[in-house]
Amino acid sequence: MYMDQQVTEKGHTSPKMKISIYDLIDGAREARGLTVIIDVFRAFSLEAYLFSHGVEKIYPIGTIEEAFALKEKNPDFLLIGERGGKKVEGFDFGNSPSAFNDRKLYGKSAIHTTSAGTQGIDNAVNAEEILVASFVNAAATAEYIRERNPEVVSLVCMGNAGIAPAGEDRLCAEYIRSLLIGEPMADIDVRLLDLRNTDGKKFFDEKQKEVFPEPDFWMCIRRDIFPFVIKTYREEGRNVNRMLLIDGL
Repeated sequence: MYMDQQVTEKGHTSPKMKISIYDLIDGAREARGLTVIIDVFRAFSLEAYLFSHGVEKIYPIGTIEEAFALKEKNPDFLLIGERGGKKVEGFDFGNSPSAFNDRKLYGKSAIHTTSAGTQGIDNAVNAEEILVASFVNAAATAEYIRERNPEVVSLVCMGNAGIAPAGEDRLCAEYIRSLLIGEPMADIDVRLLDLRNTDGKKFFDEKQKEVFPEPDFWMCIRRDIFPFVIKTYREEGRNVNRMLLIDGL
């Protein structure tokens, strides 16, 4: 766990709200209360773009085997995901948001499994409510939390494969926290651009461009462009992610 922080009145929420930042799969298991699973590069940035392209629902799946089984029962579902960043053999798409540019996906359903993000959902067994987030819908996520005003908020940084910290996820958690406590980060845009020299370097490596295309980096660091949260529901024994619009954004 990285930190605990109680929101003050300056944040326009209850001073009883306790905000904690956790890391990786172990952190997901520790998370309590309203839990936000964060994966910036690229799982939950991708899911936000999918919803913006008209996808109706996304099934976040832990294992490749379970993903294939669900696809077999629902051949019209899009099968999306990666391991080690690479598209899983036999899947329709990998984990790249730029692969969906200009695609019309209205009413479609998707199956999504990744090395980090979807593993966080599977392991957040003590959460009372689960959202997934990235920079593209960070402000909407903070606004939703303010409206819900829970006593406990857990921000979980999924990192690389859920086992190694990633700067972009930590920065996103700190950014959401800053919005909640009413102290927006003045240098957020500079820090986002700096990611190209640190955790985002792989998107500018010619040897990795087939797996990590440069446009993905720019799509993932766009800030607060979507006025919706992505909420995990439990339906018919499965986790299902759905888009929920936030009024006033």
